[in-house]
Amino acid sequence: MVARLVIAAPGSGAGKTTVATGLMAALRRRGLRVAPGKVGPDYIDPGYHALATGRPGRNLDPVLCGEDRVRPLFAHGARDADIAIIEGVMGLFDGRLGTPGHGSTAHVATLLDAPVALVVDARGQSRSLAALLHGFRSYDPAVRIAGVLLNKVGSDRHTQVLTEACAEVGLDVLGSLPRDPAFELPSRHLGLVTAAEHGRAATEVVDALADKVAGAVDLDAVLRLARSAPPLPPATWEHGLEPGPGRPVIAIAGGSAFTFGYTEHAELLAAAGAQVEVFDPLRAEALPEGAAGLVLPGGFPEQHAEELSANAPLRAAVAALATAGAPVHAECGGLLYLARELDGRPMCGVLPAIARMTPRLTLGYRDAVALGDSVLQQAGTRRTAHEFHRTELVPASGATAAWAWRQDDRPHAEGYVLGSVHASYLHTHPAEDPGSIARFVSHAATFAARQP
Repeated sequence: MVARLVIAAPGSGAGKTTVATGLMAALRRRGLRVAPGKVGPDYIDPGYHALATGRPGRNLDPVLCGEDRVRPLFAHGARDADIAIIEGVMGLFDGRLGTPGHGSTAHVATLLDAPVALVVDARGQSRSLAALLHGFRSYDPAVRIAGVLLNKVGSDRHTQVLTEACAEVGLDVLGSLPRDPAFELPSRHLGLVTAAEHGRAATEVVDALADKVAGAVDLDAVLRLARSAPPLPPATWEHGLEPGPGRPVIAIAGGSAFTFGYTEHAELLAAAGAQVEVFDPLRAEALPEGAAGLVLPGGFPEQHAEELSANAPLRAAVAALATAGAPVHAECGGLLYLARELDGRPMCGVLPAIARMTPRLTLGYRDAVALGDSVLQQAGTRRTAHEFHRTELVPASGATAAWAWRQDDRPHAEGYVLGSVHASYLHTHPAEDPGSIARFVSHAATFAARQP
């Protein structure tokens, strides 16, 4: 089984992403095949992981995918790799609210039987670090915290004091990274700026992170720790999909505006028999030739509303495809793109709604049920989903909502099922229900067969 290490922290903001990304890139420079992983539903960090490793960034989320799929999905993503580096989410023991840490970094670390290296924001700390580490290390004996990565250290003397504190509780310091504003990734209203939006500068940032980590972290010690992980029972991701009749073209929006998609989505579409074609709505004036289905992932279309609106030929092509009856699956940012307007700028006009930015963040997991039959699932299908946005639709729902759930003891209904269109703010992971992908591809094949 591949060597593996989980990069965690006591809380958000300690520098997990910068350290994990730099570590991945530094190990790759050594000639190692590095498999990246990210705990939780986050889409942004895996983009930087992909740049650092040259492999697709992948998520490991027991909440969205189910606990029993974590090991198979890990094995799928780490095949042929020498080492896997898995970045955690929030604080080590922070999971879904209302649960005892379900979906937390600690949960995934135990499922993978992986050692944990704790990234600590060292600002304002000296010997008290020993107490913090003692608490984290003893809180759950099933979680093996085996090393510390000091971040934002003030001086060599500060490093020495912190190293002595770690030694008091029997933990080795794997590296000490100095305070440096340049050793951070750019951020905005929903977290980090995506690697795709950061463009060529993203590669330069990752290279700089690799330089910093290579000079400040004992990579040999990291490798020894990762290789101390015991063998796992063999696990294979069995999605059960087989190609159906025909080979319909499924167009998937990509580029800077639509980056919130799981790697497994395209893989499952292909496994179900689709020909997957990625296009960039900021540049392409037409859909891929022969498109018989359309996937519009989430992302930040609100940051690119002017350019998306200016591409009138593509907006018209999207509207025409939806009107003709081709299956369309839109999540969050894709939902905004299908609206009549986004912050006053014309969009595709497929949905009878106006989208706009708000100051309020909507965030959390949802246990949702499908309210009607659609190109994705039958009415009554239950899915676990994640919601993450600062926009709203006016009106908030159409005649047939896509999903319903209860939150704070109140019913909620959201999204649209209009003909062959399924659009919603909710993000789902396709590995939870590969049957929904087969259903979508089947609808696309039927649409393609009807075309002259």
